Amino acid sequence: MHVHALSIPESQTVHRNPPIVAGHRSRRILIAEDDVAMRRLMAAALRAAGHRVVEASDGVDVVQRIESTIWADRHDLYDVIVSDMTMPGLSGLDMLAMLRCSDVRTPFILVTAFGDAIVRAEAKALGAAEVLAKPLELETLQAAVERVLHAADPGLVVQVRPRRRGSRIAPIRD
Repeated sequence: MHVHALSIPESQTVHRNPPIVAGHRSRRILIAEDDVAMRRLMAAALRAAGHRVVEASDGVDVVQRIESTIWADRHDLYDVIVSDMTMPGLSGLDMLAMLRCSDVRTPFILVTAFGDAIVRAEAKALGAAEVLAKPLELETLQAAVERVLHAADPGLVVQVRPRRRGSRIAPIRD
């Protein structure tokens, strides 16, 4: 696998978001998923938990969004990236490798229907914070995001909004 780095100005520092005091700012989550229905379900679940969610249709879209954020010298990179493994253009692993080669250290959660030991080991070696298997319960996704956010900022008190009584969220399946 040949990996190219992102197009980032030499003098540019990749900024992380400033420390957060619970309740002052919601976290920015970037979801990369080529299946529109699945992406919308994931986004809705994370929005229900109080996060700001940006949706991307594939790995190329994610790379372009991150490059434009860095080139614009904005200080609001994403707090977590959640990506499907198999997408057109760039796979989740290829995207993760590109980000890490460009020194973008945003926590990364890989979601895959092909969660064999080799994929998991490669994802972890590239720095994935979590690897989740499909079919995926949305509560599992929410819990993984909260774990990753807490690991990135141990002082953060995470409060998940309870679901409305009687509401059901169907599991995501490939």
